[in-house]
Amino acid sequence: MKQKGAFFIKRLFDIIVSAVGLVLLSPLLVLLAALVRINLGSPIFFRQERPGLHEKIFRLYKFRSMKDAVDRNGKELPDAERLSKFGALLRSSSLDELPELFNVLKGEMSLVGPRPLLVKYLPLYNEEQHRRHEVLPGITGWAQVNGRNAISWEEKFRLDVWYVDHWSPWLDLKILFMTVKKVFIREGISAENQVTMEEFKGNG
Repeated sequence: MKQKGAFFIKRLFDIIVSAVGLVLLSPLLVLLAALVRINLGSPIFFRQERPGLHEKIFRLYKFRSMKDAVDRNGKELPDAERLSKFGALLRSSSLDELPELFNVLKGEMSLVGPRPLLVKYLPLYNEEQHRRHEVLPGITGWAQVNGRNAISWEEKFRLDVWYVDHWSPWLDLKILFMTVKKVFIREGISAENQVTMEEFKGNG
């Protein structure tokens, strides 16, 4: 019963913060949408299906940060070639994540929780790693404030499961404060020699 009450507080906090955030940040959201349109064209938003609570699939929203660039054979170019300076700025400042507040308001995500990853990774997780889906995915999380994309997949998943086992409202507040610090110093944005996190290929 106590745990249910704590999760009710978490959901209420998510609703209030995401709703207030969307209202207060609406001028910034409009400005960013215009800048994305000018610098990268349409569409403005990046939409992708991701697994959420209990691996239920939902559609995640972010500001687009990459160009639609292909080679002479029509094959999509590597991330490093599609990520513009403007897109890199969006990512390093985490401004591309702001539309996820809509996902939080809808109850598909929380402000804090394991990051929602690609659907194609689901068959690659071991039993322990699947446990990261026992809570709502988050805009930020324990793995993000402890290395983000600069740590290995195994360490990231270990931190995600640790969060599932040790969650509390106070831990969420700690993670939110640590996230603000990480965003300002722009630490752990990408893995070494990578513009984005290297693809997860399983535990084999």
